Amino acid sequence: MSESTYTADIVGSPTPVLSVSPVVLPAPGRAVDLEVRVSAPLTGSDLPVILLSHGHGYSNNLSSLNGYAPLANFWAAHGFVVIQPTHLSSRTLSLDPETPGAPLYWRSRAEDMKRILDQLDVIEAAVPQLLGRLDQSKVAVAGHSMGGHTASLLLGARLTDPHDGTEVNLAEPRIKAGVLLAAPGRGGDALSESAAKNLSFFLTTDFSEMATPALVVAGDKDDSPHLTVRGPDWHTDPYFLSPGPKSLLTLFDAGHGLGGVAGYDVAETTDENPERVSAVQRLTWAYLRTELYPGDPAWQAARDALTADPNPLGRVESK
Repeated sequence: MSESTYTADIVGSPTPVLSVSPVVLPAPGRAVDLEVRVSAPLTGSDLPVILLSHGHGYSNNLSSLNGYAPLANFWAAHGFVVIQPTHLSSRTLSLDPETPGAPLYWRSRAEDMKRILDQLDVIEAAVPQLLGRLDQSKVAVAGHSMGGHTASLLLGARLTDPHDGTEVNLAEPRIKAGVLLAAPGRGGDALSESAAKNLSFFLTTDFSEMATPALVVAGDKDDSPHLTVRGPDWHTDPYFLSPGPKSLLTLFDAGHGLGGVAGYDVAETTDENPERVSAVQRLTWAYLRTELYPGDPAWQAARDALTADPNPLGRVESK
């Protein structure tokens, strides 16, 4: 099946997309107010929502509401409203490195998503073309790299706060499904020495309570020696160490960029591959479509097409 036939048969034709930024949400107690980008199809009603959490890469603007256009535009063109915050870890904010939570702001990132959900009515009012078009009961979260860690916490993963020793539970019941893209795995002896020393919140990551349905996407060439001593399989931990229902999409020959999901023509994408990005777009869309609308055939159709391809870009397993 050709890519164009695949997209038309399973995903459908794209709709023109409206993208508005920045929408500014008041955030008392946060270092700065929360800015988000909202992308949505021009037509349609009862639209489901994806909260998309950026990673912490080398570029200045990809780690902000301005990144991840290949995913945000595709999902919005096919019926989702995509909301992208600029987390406090973004280089675009130039915050004082002594700001509490620096440098990665793991707790604040998850709280950003909760703040967005608390203010969906405010977002609708700020974007008049969206007013009355959201289905606030159908919400998913997606995140890449550090954004995958953020998404995992919202889906139920736990950790111990390294500052006060308390167990942190940031699970968000309003989120019904998730997609973890090149997300960090477990802590403990799986971590590199530098990660254990400098990013101690990773040490206690525990997926045993991450019960919300999720698709874990991992590249089989995604070595992350700055974070783990394990190798690419570390990024599959959120699948293997969490309870079902879960699915795992393993992308063949894919590095941390998963072909280039963080942006168009991004220099630090070491595995640039437009076909791989297209596969991520389609399969993540299909997964979320079926999770949010039980009985929708999109996910099974996408899996069948992947399996039937004589040169598949990856494989899917589920539990």
